[in-house]
Amino acid sequence: MTAEAREDRPRRSVAVRNLFRDQPVIPLTVLLAALVVLIELADPGIVNPNWVSVVVRQSVPLAILAGCQVLTMLTGGIDLSVGAIASMAGFVTATLVNSWGLPAAIAVPLAVAALAGLITGIGVGVFRVHPLIMTLGISFVVLGLSNVWQLQMVQTGAGVPPALRTLGSGMFLGVVPLSLLVFVPVMLLIILGLRRTGYGRLLYAIGDNPVAARLSGARGWQVLIVLYVISALLAGIAGLLLSGLTNTASVSLADSSVLPSIAAAVIGGTSIMGGRGGYGGAIIGALILTVVSALLTVLGLPEASRQVVFGSIIVVVAAAYTRITSES
Repeated sequence: MTAEAREDRPRRSVAVRNLFRDQPVIPLTVLLAALVVLIELADPGIVNPNWVSVVVRQSVPLAILAGCQVLTMLTGGIDLSVGAIASMAGFVTATLVNSWGLPAAIAVPLAVAALAGLITGIGVGVFRVHPLIMTLGISFVVLGLSNVWQLQMVQTGAGVPPALRTLGSGMFLGVVPLSLLVFVPVMLLIILGLRRTGYGRLLYAIGDNPVAARLSGARGWQVLIVLYVISALLAGIAGLLLSGLTNTASVSLADSSVLPSIAAAVIGGTSIMGGRGGYGGAIIGALILTVVSALLTVLGLPEASRQVVFGSIIVVVAAAYTRITSES
């Protein structure tokens, strides 16, 4: 090996690390394409326009929940309450729609979600409770209140409103998921909000160096309160779409989506330590997990195996990004 070749190897290694760190969407897209090829090899003929539409439709609620995690992880936190809030939103809407009408039935759980986010933000931002503890506690509170509401309504479930079923699972021309009508505006708000607004820059600043952010005049507690209100509202919206997608309304509907939402954010390049990441990668991460789930289904593996895979992905990818960052 020549001296020039030996010198090129470290440069290529640095270039690859920088690519994963700064432009994670590119390698993630390559990985997604490889997984699609793999599932086609495992079940020839499965990949077609209808299959792609189904994958996109199923990934929309997860991608929105991943947005919650991206926003909170940028500040060094993780939101464990998104599952309980999403489940509550879908269930309460289903119980109120017949008596209150659809607009009020949607507004009430979203207002409750915002209140839960406000309490979480106050706990984290004002009283300095660790985000994991605070969001875990709020998730139990929301779950408990949902169970109380369930008993009050004297029912174990309720019918999902037809409008939500259409929005969550319907297709335009048989190939375009109607849930994109909600997801695309949410996606643009998050991406543009992080890139183009002062509030987005504050999220990065607080996660990267909270002391420096405070010394520069940023009021971190206000930023965190707004953050958790936004996260809770996004979780409520995801819950409405998920209930429409599954045609199910229950107090535990989205519980199994908490771990995948964290995994999607981590896969997308958002650091669990805060200060680095973006929503574009999390969207690809949600698609990757949906395709992985489809692959596990094709292979006949149970739900428990999926949880093992998702947990392993979080550990491996988080370790890889930590190594990449430290070496860069």
